[in-house]
Amino acid sequence: MSRFRPEHRLRQRRDFLRLQRVGRRATSRHFVVLRGEGFPSGADTGARLGVTVSKKVGNAVERNRVKRRLREWFRLRREALPREDFVVIARRGAETLSLACIDRELSQVVR
Repeated sequence: MSRFRPEHRLRQRRDFLRLQRVGRRATSRHFVVLRGEGFPSGADTGARLGVTVSKKVGNAVERNRVKRRLREWFRLRREALPREDFVVIARRGAETLSLACIDRELSQVVR
């Protein structure tokens, strides 16, 4: 079983800002996805994920649940994703989505 390892995460502010500045943007009803075309993720780490959930999305418990579900979606789909960096920004209403709904919505956006 694959894990969401530290090398699969975007954690530095400069990585988030780089994708915000020059990344491609795709949107859906509940998510904005920034992807770094042409930015390889490093030595054989594959795709990397950064997650942002604003305080407009529920309370702290619901925001953390959204983040856990997004990380799980990425963990399950990482091998099929292009070797790029992704930042997923959750919009209001994302706290009500199940993992299956997140999978359907993000799979269409990330194609």
